[in-house]
Amino acid sequence: MTIENQIINILKSDPEVSISDLLQKIQVSRQMIHRVINKMLQENYIEKIGKPPKVFYRLASQQITPKSTDINLNNDELEMLNEHFLTITEMGQKLQGVEALQFWANRQKLPIEKTAKEFITTRQKYLKYFSSEGLINGIEKLKSTKSLGNISIDEMYYLDFYAIERFGKTKLGTLLHFAKQGQNQKLMYEIISMTKEKINELIRNKKIDAVGYIPPTIKRHLQFMHVLQKGYNFSLPHLNILKVTGDIPVPQKALSKIEDRIINARSSIVVREAREFNNVLLIDDAVGSGATINETATKLKIKGTAQKVVGVAITGSFKGFEVIQEI
Repeated sequence: MTIENQIINILKSDPEVSISDLLQKIQVSRQMIHRVINKMLQENYIEKIGKPPKVFYRLASQQITPKSTDINLNNDELEMLNEHFLTITEMGQKLQGVEALQFWANRQKLPIEKTAKEFITTRQKYLKYFSSEGLINGIEKLKSTKSLGNISIDEMYYLDFYAIERFGKTKLGTLLHFAKQGQNQKLMYEIISMTKEKINELIRNKKIDAVGYIPPTIKRHLQFMHVLQKGYNFSLPHLNILKVTGDIPVPQKALSKIEDRIINARSSIVVREAREFNNVLLIDDAVGSGATINETATKLKIKGTAQKVVGVAITGSFKGFEVIQEI
């Protein structure tokens, strides 16, 4: 019996095993066990759970088939999938490109090749909103949201939409969701790596002379906005913007009405800044209604901190703001 079959038989009776467990039952070297395990992982016979030092293996709950070479896509289509399609499985495995599409389509019980082409067509429709600098202009969306009242943000940009029709969260939207909810610093720095140069270019083009970050509401051990500020490390003055709360912090995502979000932002954002600047860049992780970033811009202008305020968000909503409530 091969080592692979021995491992499968062991996993049928003991659903989750470690390398040490396997070594006790299979008389081969640790190096050989690792070699076979890695091969079985690549072929999706088994899956890994946990992280060192607590790593276990079990039979794969869902195998990804067929292999990418069996899908009839040209190089441009494969490149589009690799650049834009990403998913994170229930077990925390990050998949990208064709492999991610296969997993997603299998889970939805959809034909893989047809689904791949439908995603590419849908994604291309949304890519038309991007400028030549790779930014989405979101100012008209804010201006058309009547409940916001006076718009203090002079310009508003997104690096991507948070979600698109049918396929849900975009690549950046997925990374942002799991980075914040999972307190995952590795994903946070992946977002920084993907976005820093675009924001740097925006700073140059708009002659930005100071940067501010929208502060978080919910207390977390690892605050995404703090990691973002440290990772970007822009060589510009950073504004002192605070978020204050009552006895019970009320995050924006808990409020379903724009009017409530405006009140929340107006009563909780505090600008503690004596300096004056011409062009300020406000950075946020996700903009749905735009209430918080717009109210912050209002306070910056009232205080005389900024003559002009440009906003930029990692992700923004295409229509409405419901999809941003989850982060």
